[in-house]
Amino acid sequence: MKKSTKPAAAIYQIEVVLRHVDPPIWRRIQVPGDTKLGKLHRILQDAMGWTNSHLHDFRIGDNVYGEPFPESPDEVINELNVRLDKIAREGDTLLYTYDFGDSWEHELNIEKVAPAESGVSYPRCRDGQRACPPEDCGGPWGYANLLQVLNDPNDDEHEEMREWVEEDFDPEHFDVETINRALR
Repeated sequence: MKKSTKPAAAIYQIEVVLRHVDPPIWRRIQVPGDTKLGKLHRILQDAMGWTNSHLHDFRIGDNVYGEPFPESPDEVINELNVRLDKIAREGDTLLYTYDFGDSWEHELNIEKVAPAESGVSYPRCRDGQRACPPEDCGGPWGYANLLQVLNDPNDDEHEEMREWVEEDFDPEHFDVETINRALR
């Protein structure tokens, strides 16, 4: 009797763009289509460099997916029960918001859906640009101000902000290998 094997899930290549930030911060990731949105959230946290310290949700069309609130469970569809391949197709765009206070909006563009490559471990990051903004810096507008202050040693807040973000913070830094280690 032959043992049946489940065919590998199609791989979704997703361009993740942090909205309202200039110059752009983005990642190109690949995830199995059968990934549930709760896991996709954790993948996005690692790929972008966030610390998973805040609430989040996914939006596609009129549907909102995330962790349901006990006081209003019907407003949010439980992300733990929803697979990516059941709500999105090639060419679709989802909105992922992280930290409702700072409102970090990520546009998730489904660039292509293709068979898995033999010998490749998923999820993985293929490419990207620039470092993730520091947590709790005030969203895109606070981040723009932070960069302005950091780039001006004569600014009254320069030393305080430099200490807050740590000396080694480099907004231009991107390291795909570090991201892929986090994803593993």
